[in-house]
Amino acid sequence: MKRFGKLLVIGIAALAPYGARSPAADSRISVLTGDQVIQILDDTVEWYRSLGTQQQNATQPSDLLLLFANRQTADKVVSLAFDIARANAELLSSESSAQKDTATITASQSLTQQQAQVDNDLKSVQQEMANDRQKLAGAGRGRANIEAKLLELQGELAMANARKNLLDTMGDFVQSSDPKTADANALKAQIDAIAATVPGAGINVTGAAAPAAAGPAANSAMAAAAGSPVGDAAGRSGIWDLGTAVFRQRSKLSAIAGIDQRTAALADTFHKISTAPRAQLQAYSSRSAILAAQADHASGAALKGLRDQFDTLAWLFRQTSDILLPLGKEQVLLKQYRHNLANWHDSAEKQYHEALTALEVRVAVVAAILAVVFMLGEVWRRAVLRYAHDSHRRYQLLLVRTIVIWTIALAVISLSFVTQISTFATFAGLLTAGLAVAMQSVLVSVVGYFFLIGKYGIRVGDRIQIGTVVGEVMDIGLVRLHLREINTQGPLGVTGRVVAFANLVVFQASGGLFKQVSNADVSFRETSLPLPSVRDYAGLKARLMQAIGIAVGEFTPDNAPQVQMRLVNGHMEALLRYPVTIKEAAQIDERVAQAVLSTIAVQTRD
Repeated sequence: MKRFGKLLVIGIAALAPYGARSPAADSRISVLTGDQVIQILDDTVEWYRSLGTQQQNATQPSDLLLLFANRQTADKVVSLAFDIARANAELLSSESSAQKDTATITASQSLTQQQAQVDNDLKSVQQEMANDRQKLAGAGRGRANIEAKLLELQGELAMANARKNLLDTMGDFVQSSDPKTADANALKAQIDAIAATVPGAGINVTGAAAPAAAGPAANSAMAAAAGSPVGDAAGRSGIWDLGTAVFRQRSKLSAIAGIDQRTAALADTFHKISTAPRAQLQAYSSRSAILAAQADHASGAALKGLRDQFDTLAWLFRQTSDILLPLGKEQVLLKQYRHNLANWHDSAEKQYHEALTALEVRVAVVAAILAVVFMLGEVWRRAVLRYAHDSHRRYQLLLVRTIVIWTIALAVISLSFVTQISTFATFAGLLTAGLAVAMQSVLVSVVGYFFLIGKYGIRVGDRIQIGTVVGEVMDIGLVRLHLREINTQGPLGVTGRVVAFANLVVFQASGGLFKQVSNADVSFRETSLPLPSVRDYAGLKARLMQAIGIAVGEFTPDNAPQVQMRLVNGHMEALLRYPVTIKEAAQIDERVAQAVLSTIAVQTRD
């Protein structure tokens, strides 16, 4: 290999005068620079990673077939790109050997000559030491001289070895310090490093392509996509799933278009760089014809020189062909890749329109159902306003209408967003159970509301008693009611306070809820009165009943005043019971008290 490298340098130098390029480019045999090679590999690897995006968007079996074909094509494209890079790296390495300057060549030749001289010195000293050892075996008187000479030769041998080590170290340093050679070696290392970052493509560091392991990924994607075809989704999916499918298909179209643009840009890059190797091959063919014509008239040493040039030319032609052929294959593969992407785009666009149509139909159906529900609600409202003359009954019917209409509307909207009724039923059951536990008091109050407004319920303005609180109903809400409190301890009247009760009081046993009967605005007062000692208690009772009747005013036999005499601890006591109207209770109480006292005073004087 070293010998061929030396011949290559000589051959390139011999071929240079026949080139058609400028003097600065006479020794240029590579197609791309090192930076261009790395840039192309970076672009190719970045493009290759778009397979991950394709796999994420592959949701249909047909998509997976195209993904599998694209993966195989992408593996070949990446493998060919590394073949191009390595072939160009070999040309750069040979070019660096051919472009060494005079000082570098002179220093290398000087080191080579010195290393050869040191090797000869080592061999000479070692041969002389071997001869002296043979003489030492049969020596007599001159044995001491021979031993002394051997010691001196050992010193020369040590010195020669030290010189050899120094020259070898200097030779390695000169070889590694050459910038062009170092750049070529660094380029090869970078190519291997980039190859290690794409293990999925089956590229190893030696440049050979291994079989790509795309089967498991494709199989997992197939399993993930098998359960979500767009066609089935149109028949059994809710609005949410259909909307998600539409946005997913839209994103897929955008992703496919972006990948196609990157593929087109990569294909254009490979097309542009194929111009240089094609021109070089044409130049090498022309040079080969010129050398063949020269060989017809040459002989001896000239023929040997032409043979070296033919060998160099053949190697350059083969290396450049190793770049041009993969470039041609790259363009064909990328064309097929774009064709697959176009088919995928057409399929995804068809799926997008199907999902969009299904979504529009589902939304239209839901909108139509809601329109019918609200139209029936409007008919219900007008019927109530026309035929329900009682304001309280009208309010009840309109409230029921509002609850029914919005319950149906929410049910329709909720069912339109779910995919399976069983799933929704399970979710609704769990939600209802949770709400029933968390909002038990609120739900019981809502149920109590309908008991309060029922046929024998209460109305706004009714006087009721809840526990020890008496008041007039101000408002009956869905959860609670409000009372305007009335004083019951002194003169009847409003206290100025508003009391709120939860509607669940109708289900509570303690306290109770009392309502004043309509058209019976009468209440009874009961009080006991100690009587003085008199001779005629019967007459006193009659006069008390007459006085109380006059104080009370008009009354019916059902609510006539009553006076009952009884003996308590040896003293007579009168139990008085008389009716009062709610609005005049205080005035009646005052008149009854005055009448009773006057009657007792008169009876006492008599």
